[in-house]
Formats: sequence, structure tokens, C-alpha cells
Amino acid sequence: MRNFVITVNGKTYEVGVEEVGATASAPIATPVVAATPAVAAPVATPKAAPAPAVAAKPVSANGEKVLSPFPGLIKNLLVAEGATVKKDQPILVLEAMKMDNDITAPCDGVVSFQVTKGANVESDAVLAVIS
Repeated sequence: MRNFVITVNGKTYEVGVEEVGATASAPIATPVVAATPAVAAPVATPKAAPAPAVAAKPVSANGEKVLSPFPGLIKNLLVAEGATVKKDQPILVLEAMKMDNDITAPCDGVVSFQVTKGANVESDAVLAVIS
């Protein structure tokens, strides 16, 4: 049996692989794999500049901010600038990893977009303000 340490999605596993029925002239049979989480030393990751603390639902003096949940492309604005919207009403479409995601209003109010159609945004970017 040969032991390996692998990392999948940031989680480290110790894996034992056993060759079954292998000879010089015979092909190797399907290996039996047993994965168990291994205790691994912390891996140093590059750190970006510290981002300002963000509340779960940021509220500013001018209204409630709608933040991007992940990086993506603003595919479409579903309501007009200055339109009155209701809580949970879709206000724009954010495309990420070839999937369209409706971004909804967190509260009732008037929408003021901070982005334009076709813009690329990062996580936690302010997409709109509902006041």
C-alpha cells in the first residue's frame, strides 16, 4: 500500500492506495481508496488588504446597500433607476460562472443603482442603494 496526502477544496486527506493483482504482464486492477481527514499544519495563504467590516445588512444614512454576494457580470437591470421596489423583488441579474442570479431588494424603497449593465463587480461591491 502507498500512502498519499492530498488537498481537496482546502481540506487535507491522507489516502492509502493499494495495488490489487498487479504483475509485470497483467494490468493493474482498480485501486482501493480509503480517505480519512488528516491533521495538517495550517497553510499560509496570501492575505489581501483588510476590508472594512460589513454588517449582515449594511444600512447607510442614504439607505440600505445591496451588496454583490460574489464576483460576476451585471447582465441586466430589471427595474428603472428611481423605481419603487418591494422587499424581495428582483432588481438586477448577476451572472457568475455562466449562471444567472437574481439579486433582490432587501427592503421596500426607491432603487438607486451604483453599477451599469455590462460591469464586472467583485464580492461585496455595492450594486444599489434602496432608500
